[in-house]
Amino acid sequence: MSKPYTDTVINAPFTTYTHQRRSLYDSIAAHIHTEQHWSRTYHQRIIEIYRFLVTPGQRVLELGCGRGDLLAALEPAYGVGVDFSRPMVQCAAQCYPSLHFIQADAHELSLNEPFDTIILSDLVNDLWDVQRVLQQIIPLCTPRTRIILNSYSRVWERPLGIVRSLGMARPNLPQNWLTREDLTGLLNLVDCEVVRTWQEVLWPLPTPGFTHIANKVLVKTWPLNQLALTNFIVARPAGALGHRLTSSTVAVVIPTRNEAGNIPAIFERTPELGAGTELIFVEGHSKDNTYEAIAQAIQAHPERTCTLLRQQGKGKGDAVRTGFAAARSDILMILDADLTMPPEDLPRYYELLCSGKAEFVNGVRLVYPMEQEAMRFLNLVGNKFFSLAFSYLLGQSIKDTLCGTKVLWRDDYLQIARHRSYFGDFDPFGDFDLLFGAARLNLKIRDLPIRYRERIYGTTNINRWRHGLLLLRMTIFAAGRMKFI
Repeated sequence: MSKPYTDTVINAPFTTYTHQRRSLYDSIAAHIHTEQHWSRTYHQRIIEIYRFLVTPGQRVLELGCGRGDLLAALEPAYGVGVDFSRPMVQCAAQCYPSLHFIQADAHELSLNEPFDTIILSDLVNDLWDVQRVLQQIIPLCTPRTRIILNSYSRVWERPLGIVRSLGMARPNLPQNWLTREDLTGLLNLVDCEVVRTWQEVLWPLPTPGFTHIANKVLVKTWPLNQLALTNFIVARPAGALGHRLTSSTVAVVIPTRNEAGNIPAIFERTPELGAGTELIFVEGHSKDNTYEAIAQAIQAHPERTCTLLRQQGKGKGDAVRTGFAAARSDILMILDADLTMPPEDLPRYYELLCSGKAEFVNGVRLVYPMEQEAMRFLNLVGNKFFSLAFSYLLGQSIKDTLCGTKVLWRDDYLQIARHRSYFGDFDPFGDFDLLFGAARLNLKIRDLPIRYRERIYGTTNINRWRHGLLLLRMTIFAAGRMKFI
């Protein structure tokens, strides 16, 4: 049990600071149902954003929960709201009896249970000691917990002051006005890593037609995003999965179509990883003897744990989903049967995922020089275009969207599959499906550079023009589901 916070600072300033703010929010609670329309527009938009970031059915903690509207909108399986204003907590409990509300100061939390998501919405502006509050929530985190916070941008300090003086927004006391860099530094001090950061809400006034365009489209474009009202940050506990390095099992899913000549090399070159490796071949309507070659190789290698499946659908994406559904290991990997990504590099993916530095490892072919015939020029241009588009859409660096090798925890994949309907089953390759899903879950995506090799056997199954247009349509569709929400 930590000492009371007021024992660690000079009592009088902190006590006065807290008393003034508690009195202010007590008075706001008395008039919360008559909130100004301007404020409602802003808070409704904040709720929309959080509903995108937090999927229903999670264990959610909100600090500074106020009346509990945001927490309730997230539809948590178990929701806890904390606020230091007793009237606010009483109001929240009356409005949302299925949730749990606690009167407490965020500087001195006494909770001892884990949460999937912890929210600090427009709270850090009012805190006496932000680092102290962040330290309080670290014991409530699991390796998969996401800390999501938003706070007013310093650009709006004077405009908000004018709006409040006109009675168009809630009154407030002097605030912290922390920048994204300030908050990133404070999160790093308590061993949290920022997953991504961005800006929201360009026009908080209820203006029919324009408000929607400004807050969903214009605010996502430079330089208008620099004028946004609020900064969002998603963070996670840093390096919390390192203890799983030797105890995890691995499933390597290998989609195969017309790859008979590469099968012996796959068995020879694919290493055993972690506590055990299963090779799952998904054969997809080959015109050569790929299926028979795999069956013979499995029989010749009884020391390997192998599964051979015939694909019922079409496309690599369907093959990957078929293989992942059959896997029972802790970690899921994709290995292209053309061996342009050397199987010998798979331990790098494994170690990066198990170290906790990444929750989704994405192979990158565009860093090291390629072998002369490894990728045609127009394919290279297309890959670079999609890497820039995805980095913009997903808010994380994605240098290569179509490298076949991607690695993630099976638990995370099951969540991606559970919420796949949000994007729809439209990706024949599987790469976009996984990247979109990982970004929606706020997983930490890391690029892993590899040396891309020439294909030794067979020819590519990708049509650059037909598939390129399909990828472009998918990117445009994803913009409306990921960026301009």
